[in-house]
Amino acid sequence: MRDAVRRATLAELGECGYAGLTVENIAERSGVHKTTVYRRWGNVEGLISDALELATDEPWPVPDTGSIKGDLRGIVQLVRTGFDDPELGPVSSAFVAAAMQNPDAARALHEFFVARHEQSAEVVRRAVARGELPDIIDVREVIRVAVAPVYYRLFVAHEPVTEQDADRAADAALAAARAGVL
Repeated sequence: MRDAVRRATLAELGECGYAGLTVENIAERSGVHKTTVYRRWGNVEGLISDALELATDEPWPVPDTGSIKGDLRGIVQLVRTGFDDPELGPVSSAFVAAAMQNPDAARALHEFFVARHEQSAEVVRRAVARGELPDIIDVREVIRVAVAPVYYRLFVAHEPVTEQDADRAADAALAAARAGVL
């Protein structure tokens, strides 16, 4: 039942976005009675939080290009193209929108990012081991600084993010890491 509701939540988010998400539509799509959905998840934010928990456990394809520059650029490009993806993009945007409006969804999104940043920080650990970066840096902060401009452009400035924008964000984070700022 939980998997059916999670899949229905993700499908509805992809089709309708956060604003169009309803417990009734999720119940209908999942084949689970709406009173059961209300009892177990409470509201759409509870459904989103549960779907984010599922996404937190999904593996993240961490690049391994052999250089920190290539790896950081790869991570930032993954974030950029994820939001451009016709199926994944609306779901990811809906998660962010829900987090802006609900503390439970915000906690779930925070946990999602903690897991993603930890997975992605492996590229920075490898760079430190190769001697490309100083060992005094905060490996997760390098990732946060690299991807932050993508989120700023998409959700604050409402601007498109080009491949060049993403590479520039990765390069700026790399420069800061090399300088020992992070």
